[in-house]
Amino acid sequence: MPGYDPNLIFDATGGYLRQFERLVAIMAALRDPTTGCPWDIEQDFDTIAPYTIEEAHEVADAIARKAWNELPGELGDLALQVVYHAQMANEGGKFDIADVLGAINAKMVARHPHVFGDESRDKTPEQQTADWEAIKAAERKAAGKSERVGVLDGVALGLPALSRAIKLQNRAARVGFDWPSTDEVLDKIVEEARELEEARDSLGPDELAEEYGDLLFVMVNLGRHLGLDPEASLRAANMKFTRRFNYIERELQARGKAPKDSDLTEMDALWDQAKAAGVK
Repeated sequence: MPGYDPNLIFDATGGYLRQFERLVAIMAALRDPTTGCPWDIEQDFDTIAPYTIEEAHEVADAIARKAWNELPGELGDLALQVVYHAQMANEGGKFDIADVLGAINAKMVARHPHVFGDESRDKTPEQQTADWEAIKAAERKAAGKSERVGVLDGVALGLPALSRAIKLQNRAARVGFDWPSTDEVLDKIVEEARELEEARDSLGPDELAEEYGDLLFVMVNLGRHLGLDPEASLRAANMKFTRRFNYIERELQARGKAPKDSDLTEMDALWDQAKAAGVK
């Protein structure tokens, strides 16, 4: 017998708790070794992890586009990823979805004593961040983990590079390893750009990639000092570029041409035209 209620899968009634139970049952059915979906059955944590990252990006994309009609579906896709990993873990006797939800519920309550406990809510965001780190350290100690934890430990390797860079820089800044103002950051950008130019003319591809990475890293630092999210800023720039290039394609089409039939001079003029027309 399967470890789920088959009737629940086709019962779309009820509130969010019922719908969550239904999703768990659907996932269990898909992974059933006898009657499930062959593709779902053969997946494991490693093969599903890239989809988890992709779905998180699609949620961010829908938010950036303010596509509120798409967001429920994208959030549902992301919720499926959590249930998928929990189902695979359950099959291997590691943990189940109740453990996942219990862990995050306990963490959120424990890490917000100013909401769920007796501590004052009259704290600055900086103090709350410091308290959060202190609570995490206490949790590690209670779990028997080493108290010797590096400042940069725990910043996930799987994060997008821009997001990981800003987290690494924020961690270092907490212990005073940071430039005092944007002036020093801008000076460093000029320095790194000059080094990249020199590398382009005299060094191999590995050294060139290193210098390019250094420049990107400092650009992230500038965004952090300006209070900007590099990932969100670049995402917005990508969208602006897409809209303006779409404008170029439409104008060329009106002239009976495609981009491959044009040249840089014509397309650059159309780009300036798109800017003048307020395409952002």
